[in-house]
Amino acid sequence: MIATGVLSDPRVSSRVGKIEMSKIRVREASRTDLSAITEIYNYYVIHTPITFDTTPFTPEQRATWFDDHCDGRRYRLLVAEENDKIVGYAGTGRFRAKPAYDTSVEATIYCASDSTRRGVGALLYGALFEDIAHEDINRILGGITLPNDASLALHRRFGFKQAGVFGENGRKFGRYWDVAWVERALRI
Repeated sequence: MIATGVLSDPRVSSRVGKIEMSKIRVREASRTDLSAITEIYNYYVIHTPITFDTTPFTPEQRATWFDDHCDGRRYRLLVAEENDKIVGYAGTGRFRAKPAYDTSVEATIYCASDSTRRGVGALLYGALFEDIAHEDINRILGGITLPNDASLALHRRFGFKQAGVFGENGRKFGRYWDVAWVERALRI
């Protein structure tokens, strides 16, 4: 699935107008994108509680993660590219290793720190959910470290509902953080 700034989901299209979408291209991630993807992720590792990883990664250390998100079926990894620069990525991966969970996927989405609040995340999620629309998936799940109003709003926009909050289940930067778990059916 390749997208160039056009979304069929009406809940998203008005929001996407914040950026000149003709400059953004969403495509399947390739191994050559791993350095840029890792750089985006490491910003959040170093500067925010959004991920509970505490040590930055090298691209080589993220190779297994990359492969786990690229099976071409229920596990996908897409990137948003603007002027030959990766400005965000979104993907689906295994939720839990037990076979009964196989029809559930966990979504992940990160935008470059200078590309947030521009509609890139909405473009990525729109393309990702269209891309997996016909797969054998029942539920899409996500964990959001709180507070994170922007991520909660993005997920609500795409039909996610809050399923619960794990209180103080991660410690980073000398304090404990809550994590909201959200879910939606693949077909809403």
